[in-house]
This record gives sequence, C-alpha cells and structure tokens, in this order.
Amino acid sequence: MRRMIDDLPWAVAIVLALTLGLAPFTPEPHLLEKLRMLAAGTLRAPIDIFDLALHGLPWCLLIAKAAFALAGRGAGKG
Repeated sequence: MRRMIDDLPWAVAIVLALTLGLAPFTPEPHLLEKLRMLAAGTLRAPIDIFDLALHGLPWCLLIAKAAFALAGRGAGKG
C-alpha cells in the first residue's frame, strides 16, 4: 500500500483533494458539513457516512503521502 501511495504523483493527490475532497463548492463542501455533523453527533444516515468517506478519502491520501515523504526524508539521516 505504501508503494502505491509513494508512486502516486503529488499533482494527482493534490487535485483529488481539492476537487473531490471539496466538492460541491457551494453552498459548502460536503466534507465540512459531514465533519460538523460528526462533531455534533448527528452523522447517522448511511448516505452521510458514505459522503464523509468519499470526500475525506482524498485528504487522507494526501496526508498519508506527506507523512510517508517526511518519514522517508528522516530515514536517510544517520
């Protein structure tokens, strides 16, 4: 899995996070709406949970790619 994330170009990860991760742009991104629902304890409907996963996955992918890149950079020091 790490190899797949490392092989994914940065541009693709960023574009995914900014497009699918923030869609729809108006009136507010689904991800923000679903995170607010999660914080309030009202995230119960299966479609809302699916929306959170769908719109959150690109951000998780981008964060994982950044974490792996930072961890790999630190591993070279000795």
